[in-house]
This record gives sequence, C-alpha cells and structure tokens, in this order.
Amino acid sequence: MATGVLPAHELLVRLITAPAVAARDVDDTGRLLLGNDTSGTMQLYEAGTDGSWRQLTALDGPANGRYLPDSRTVVVEHDAGGNERAQLSLLDLSEEVSSELPTLRPFVHDPRWLHRLAGVQPGRVLYLTNRRNGVDFDLVIREVATDEERVLYDGGGYVLEAEASPDGRWVALTRPNAPANSYQLVLVSTADGQAEEITAWDDDAFMRTPSWLPDSSGLLLSTNSGREMTAVVRYDLAGRTWSEVVANDAHDLIGWASPDGEHVLVATNDDGAISLAIHRLADGGLVRVLDLPPGGCPALVRVPDPVWSGSGAALAVTYSSPAGPAYAIRCDPSTGVLTPVRAPDAPPLPEDLPRPTSHRVPTPDGERIPVFVYRPADGGDGSAVLVIHGGPESQSVQQWNPIVAGLVAQGHTVLVPNLRGSTGYGKRWYALDDVRRRLDSVADLAAIHDWLPTVGLDPARAALYGGSYGGYMVLAGLAFQPERWAAGVDIVGIASLVTFLENTSSYRRSHREREYGSLEHDREFLHEASPLARVDAIRAPLFVIHGANDPRVPLSEAEQLVAALQARDIPCELRVYADEGHGLARQVNQLDAYPPALEFLAKHLART
Repeated sequence: MATGVLPAHELLVRLITAPAVAARDVDDTGRLLLGNDTSGTMQLYEAGTDGSWRQLTALDGPANGRYLPDSRTVVVEHDAGGNERAQLSLLDLSEEVSSELPTLRPFVHDPRWLHRLAGVQPGRVLYLTNRRNGVDFDLVIREVATDEERVLYDGGGYVLEAEASPDGRWVALTRPNAPANSYQLVLVSTADGQAEEITAWDDDAFMRTPSWLPDSSGLLLSTNSGREMTAVVRYDLAGRTWSEVVANDAHDLIGWASPDGEHVLVATNDDGAISLAIHRLADGGLVRVLDLPPGGCPALVRVPDPVWSGSGAALAVTYSSPAGPAYAIRCDPSTGVLTPVRAPDAPPLPEDLPRPTSHRVPTPDGERIPVFVYRPADGGDGSAVLVIHGGPESQSVQQWNPIVAGLVAQGHTVLVPNLRGSTGYGKRWYALDDVRRRLDSVADLAAIHDWLPTVGLDPARAALYGGSYGGYMVLAGLAFQPERWAAGVDIVGIASLVTFLENTSSYRRSHREREYGSLEHDREFLHEASPLARVDAIRAPLFVIHGANDPRVPLSEAEQLVAALQARDIPCELRVYADEGHGLARQVNQLDAYPPALEFLAKHLART
C-alpha cells in the first residue's frame, strides 16, 4: 500500500492508531508480559508461545508491570491522568482463564505520593517512593504474602535504578550526580541500610543499567567513566575493582548480564541505529549478533529495557523503526532465533513510509550537528519542519514516529537533529549545552536553518516542532531567531526556565538544576535564556498542546506564554487536555491534537 493512495489526514489517523506492542517481561517458558495500546492507552496483556493473547488490565490510564518470580502474579504500576504518582497493584494469573479480566488487588496505594516499581524477587517487591517528604526517594522492600515492608535506603536524592543482588545482601542504586547527565553508583547493605558511595559525587560519568552476577560477587554497568564513549564494565565487590568487559571507541555501548552469568547482552548505538549482540562475560568475546531488522532501534535505558527471564533461557526486546510501530521480540539466546510478537489483527500500514538519510550540519564554531532527513518520495514541496527531541539528555534515534511520517505525507521534508546536548555521540557532545551553554544549542537551530538551501529546501518556509525540552527549543527558536522560522508547534514545552524550576514537582527541581542551572546561582542567566523574556520578539504563529496534570512542566508554562502572545495579537492556539500529564498518552487526545497541529503547519508553510 503506497502512502499516495491515502489523503494525508486519513494517513495520519492510521499512523497514530497503529497498535504498538512493548515487551515488559518474559518468563522461562517464553510467556511475554506485554504493553499494547489497541484500546487507546497502553494496557497489559500476556502472550503465550502458542500465539495466544490474554488481556490483563483495562485501566483508565497506561499500565506497566513485571512478573513476580516463581509465581503467576504480575505487579502492575499505574497512575491517574498522567500525574505520574504511580501506584502498585497485583494481578493473580493462576485463576482459571475466563472472559473476565483478572482482579486487580491494591498493593501500595496512596495517591498523594509516587510509588515506582524498582524490582521484583520471589515473594517480594522493591519500590521507590517520595512519601517521606515529597522530595527524596526511599527504597522499600515489601512482602507480597504479609504486606510487611522495610525501608532499605533513605539517603535522599532522586534514585533512578535499584537492583538487588541474588543473595539478598546488597542493592545497587544509581542516582543523579552533581554534574549534568552523570550518575553515581551506591551500594546499600540490606542488613543495616548502610550506603557506600562507589563512585564520587562530583564524578562526571554516566553510570546506568546495573545487573548482578548470579553469585553476587559483582555487577555489570554501562559507564563512560574515564572514557569518551560508554562501555560495559564489571565491578567486583571483593577487591572493589573495575574491569572492562566490552568497549568500542567509536560507539556508545549498553550492557545487561544474563542471569546465569555466562553472557552479556550488548547494544551498540551507531548514529541512532542500534544493534544487539550476545558476548561472553568472561572475556567479552562475541557469541552472536541478533538478527534484528536493519535501520531500527530497540528501547534502551528506559521502560522497557531488554529483559532476561529468570534463568536466562529467554530474552525479550521492544523494537521499532521508521517504517512501523513498536513490537515485541522473543529471543532464544542459545540459538539467536527471534520471534516477533505484534498485536493481533493489526491493520496494514503503507509500505513506502519514509526512512532517513544521515547528515552532519556544520556550525560557525566548528561543530557538526547530526541530523536525520526524511524526504517525501517526490522530493516534497521545499518546506521543512525540524522535529526536536526532549531531554535534553536524550537522542533522536531511528524509531517509529507517526508525526514524522505524517509530516512527510503532507509534502514537508522533516529534519530530526541531535543538537549539542544530545546523548549517543560521546561525553563531549552531550556536555556542550550544560547551564551557561544553553543558548549554544539554540544557535544550532540557526546553523541548520542556514544549511537548508544546500539540500534544496526553502528557508522562508521552515518550522519548528518539539515536546518538553524540544518545546523549549521551539519557543527559543521563535524568540531568539524570529526572522528565521515561519511557525512552531510546542508540546508541554518550557516558556521560562525560572518559572519552570520554581513550579516543577519538588522531587525534580534539584535534578533539573544540574542541567539548566540553579535558581540560587544562575537566576539571571536562566531568565535571559528563557523564551518568555523575549516574547515581544516572537512573530511566528504558534500551536500549543499541554496536559493539565503535567508534574514536570506545569500547565502554567503554556498559559503565560499564550497570554503574552495573544496580548500582541500573534496567532496562537492552546489545547489543554484534562486527563493528560507530560505529553499525550491517550489516542483520543492524540487524534484531537495532532491532525490540527499538522494542518496548522501545512497552512503556514504553504507556498504563497
């Protein structure tokens, strides 16, 4: 089916509603716990090795979960209306299968606080919560049978990951470090709660994905400590020593140890296309490359990561590419055989969806910006839309984005940059926007604008589109470079770095100040770097989308910007969704917001 057969609006609706499937967990029999958004939000399902499917949840909002080892129980994580105050419930799958959904039993519920699933053990659940003071995250272990619980760590801070050792003596934590985009490794004794800082508070290293060896003698981590690119390394408890397992001087790597301690799954990031391979843990030697479709990307360092089953007999991965939405892959590590698992009865998508070409755009200060370019098959009408990722400690990778495909179907050429500050290109590149360098990343937008004629695009018909930090970049581009951009679409973006930091959730404030600068020491610069401070310069029309329950970038960011623009009669539309948080998770809202946003761009980028 060619994209030209469908009108652009109808195609966009089909792209938005194309069902996605995400691997949440896998057991040793190969059963998969899946997320599937066929209902309009991401709900939990179970898929058997015989191809059977069973729906497990039908909650008001998205659900995440893990299998409880050695049982037929699922721990479910869910929030309300995108407020990110996660609650935990249990599903008993041992009941006889019927047409009814299994009963969801509350396990850790208090809607005032956040309870994030951190790990599972036989009969136990580890979770992180900010209920002590609303700011710091404590690690708690709770017994499923008795509901008894114990605080394992209350040392303060914003904890990202918590992995318990197989012998139950230790928990490895990663938490944000003092420098931006750096993380500290902390070992916590479960006997007395004593915490040992394995890496220093001021170390500027990325330190993520801790995974224990089966004898609890050490663990694997992904880190760029002492190097430019991230490698997979081993930390041994006995000697408190580090050793390299797998490294590549040209690419970032991320690794996860197999539960049997024989192998490590390694992801290699090559300009946003990510491959997976199994290596021997003992010497790092390559065992086999997993035969994933080329030009795509497994989900990494976010929910869901690739997951091993309890014994390592099975592996589950979520994969997507620019040509189609996410689906799960069940892998037999011993043979490398991959079994794709997609939503049943999913309607077909067009076969000629755009794939990008990769470019490097020069900047006046000698840098080169990685940019993916998606072109219509007929070359397009000369208009350009820059789609900018959030973070900023993130990366645009070669994965499914229905908005990009929809924009290309309208005739626009879409440019997806990894501006300075993006990950995936080494430590130096992601540090180039920290704090007082913020406007250097905004200047990258101008460099890309200057480059447009070299690839046959009209700089007078160029627009910006982005969400979260990408929304900040949209607004900054319109405010600091008003003569360059014809329109913008801002989704949950930051209008003022000052009011954003003042009003974001208290548990996020210090975490974000590491990247942007602190209210105490950098207020004047934060004000100067804020689009709201230059709102009188904005002259391009703007389309704004925001969730009313956003705990990260409060709705007030959008409201104050829109009020300032409307006071100057700048065309500006604001769409607010009462049941959404930081972005749009529900298809009904996506269908209400995204087609009009793309129609807005088509109108303002049309030839005159």
